[in-house]
Amino acid sequence: MNQERLLSVALESAKKAGQEVSRYYKNGNYTAEIKDDNSPVTSADIAANDILMDELKRLTPDIPIISEEVGALDLAQRSKWTRYWLLDPIDGTGEFIAGSGDFAVNVALVEHGWPSIGVIHAPDHQLTYYAQNNLGAFKENDAGSHKIQVAQYDGQRRIKVAISRRQDINLMGQYLNSGYDFDHVALGSCSLKNCLIAEGGADCYLRVGPTGEWDTGASHCIIEQAGGSIIDSEFNPLTYNQRETLMQPDFLTLGNKEIPWQEIIKQHRATRNF
Repeated sequence: MNQERLLSVALESAKKAGQEVSRYYKNGNYTAEIKDDNSPVTSADIAANDILMDELKRLTPDIPIISEEVGALDLAQRSKWTRYWLLDPIDGTGEFIAGSGDFAVNVALVEHGWPSIGVIHAPDHQLTYYAQNNLGAFKENDAGSHKIQVAQYDGQRRIKVAISRRQDINLMGQYLNSGYDFDHVALGSCSLKNCLIAEGGADCYLRVGPTGEWDTGASHCIIEQAGGSIIDSEFNPLTYNQRETLMQPDFLTLGNKEIPWQEIIKQHRATRNF
């Protein structure tokens, strides 16, 4: 199956799962509990996961799957994979529960250790971001689909920092050079903040705290195809399917590469979460 068809599969599957998530969200008829890692999970997460797993197994039976809601195989087994689907059935479950609408279904295809396709579907916003290596990054809504890029930078304007609605701004401030001027843009899920940078609505996002590879996979492809990057807080590349654990260290999502990021953001030892 070629890349174009695989992108279509990812889009179709994410949107189908998004319809089910919307149903739970609108009628409020779901259950919620706290997982062992202290993150929330709802019956909507499980329903979305079931749809994604079923669709991808049906359409691409030869491609294995890693999902946040399904235990992963040992590294010795999955390290042999040349490609696999990487899923976050609902990124932003806390926002789903809070009723903000800032949540999304994330589907990535990882090939040879790097995301080559990324789809992020935000059903409550009727919005989809997607990208494919060497194709570019796109934003799709009711008006259609158009290509997106990170914001231009002239060396003069204020830097826009994407933050969580529930994030302590002071926590971010300790990692930013006070010699620069910043504006803060609040948004919900991790992936939607990354997409905001990809479309030029913000310049950077600093994630401090637990995340998994499923949190970054889809948006990693999108941000790179839009001209940005995602690295850890020590300015090293993120990795996929290279370690026994699937947890990620603290990371930075950065927009325009002409911005002097190593001056603006204080490099610090990443919280590894593993």
